[in-house]
Amino acid sequence: MDFQCFFLLFFFHDNNGVNELSFKKISFSPPQILVLGFALIILLGSLLLMLPISSAAGETLPFVDALFTATSATCVTGLVVVDTGTYFSTFGQIVIMLLIQVGGLGFMTMATLFSLVLKRKISLKDRLILQEAMNQNTMEGIVRLIRKVLLYSLVIESCAALLFAIRWAFDMPLGRALYFGVFHAVSMFNNAGFDLFGEYRSLTLYVADPLVNFVAMFLIVSGGIGFIVLSDIIDFRRRRKLSLHSKVVLSMTSALIVVGALVIFIFEFTNPRTLAPLGWGGKFWAALFQSVTPRTAGANTVDIGELRQASQFFMIILMFIGASPSSTGGGIKTTTFTILVGAVISMIRGQSDLVLFRYRMAQERIFKAVTITMLALFLVVAVAMVLSTTEDASFLSILFETTSAFGTVGLTMGLTGKLTVIGKILISFTMFAGRLGPLTLAYALGPKKGKELYRHPEGKMIIG
Repeated sequence: MDFQCFFLLFFFHDNNGVNELSFKKISFSPPQILVLGFALIILLGSLLLMLPISSAAGETLPFVDALFTATSATCVTGLVVVDTGTYFSTFGQIVIMLLIQVGGLGFMTMATLFSLVLKRKISLKDRLILQEAMNQNTMEGIVRLIRKVLLYSLVIESCAALLFAIRWAFDMPLGRALYFGVFHAVSMFNNAGFDLFGEYRSLTLYVADPLVNFVAMFLIVSGGIGFIVLSDIIDFRRRRKLSLHSKVVLSMTSALIVVGALVIFIFEFTNPRTLAPLGWGGKFWAALFQSVTPRTAGANTVDIGELRQASQFFMIILMFIGASPSSTGGGIKTTTFTILVGAVISMIRGQSDLVLFRYRMAQERIFKAVTITMLALFLVVAVAMVLSTTEDASFLSILFETTSAFGTVGLTMGLTGKLTVIGKILISFTMFAGRLGPLTLAYALGPKKGKELYRHPEGKMIIG
């Protein structure tokens, strides 16, 4: 498995006047390979979804719509311009499911799977790319981590698919229930949000169903906390301890889910179009699910467009934060948000160091967290401003759509199907940037710079 690329550069004449080809080997950096890899998968998915066989009616999907759908699936978002359950044939739906699986686990993870099956050696460059893809600080144990990723994904998705199938077998034929179970298990675990129920209903038919809610939320959280944390939890009985990363992720994830559920429950308790008609059990499940799903899942059990503006704006914040590193989700990540909050608290207390669980954070980590947040904020604001001039919708709806795309969430207030061509292209780019991460995209597009050999004198200015 070698990702070096060769490009034809120019023709030249030799002394005998014979034309010869000159080749030059061009080496891409790991971030550039990730960007190109995802782009090629999206392009291939777009071409497959344009085929008449992918449509239930046998028609050709326009390229922009196919590109949007392939981007949404590969970037595990869930925003759709055509209804997945009714527009696409079984072939088209399977293509979408495969794009979700490859996009969620990462194309490098899937490439490593084939290399392991074929018993081929994983080169040093491939390990560097895997390190970048999994957002790791070191290459040590990276192949072992990939094996765990594949194993955990297979086991979790299989168990969830079986539980879904058992529940839906009461509502539909067994074969269809099994198919629905597999598709939605893959979609939920990879935090994609695609569904097959038709009419853009997602899981609204099961708003008060305990089994569907629990399994779906378990899949969302499992895929969203990251494979490193999953590995730590599974190994806890043997090691009897959790890493700092796992402690931060689990603490912040739990806090966001609990606070989010309380906020939505309070704001929507008397809303006649969401929680008010439900019993106490339905209110509990609906509030909890709508708190979990902005963590980049995209499924919903109530109509998001009918929520009060306070709830919608709060969900924008949750979507912007997103999931955790090395996961199937997007956003700035829970660890980034934790460092930002911790840095603010440390500054207010007059402390020079940021300490989390008795560990001091390096200044480099704080700078990286600030950089990621500012790049993400700039992207969301810039896209929202442009969309506010090209789309006929309220600004809150546009901001919600943009943040949902960046966080690879897939929730919408109803704007996706009404997007113009420019809007579809902008949202597609936002999903792409959100899945790869703004910093990875910046590294891939930016010029390489060597290490600085000097430092400027320290300056002072007034802040605040």
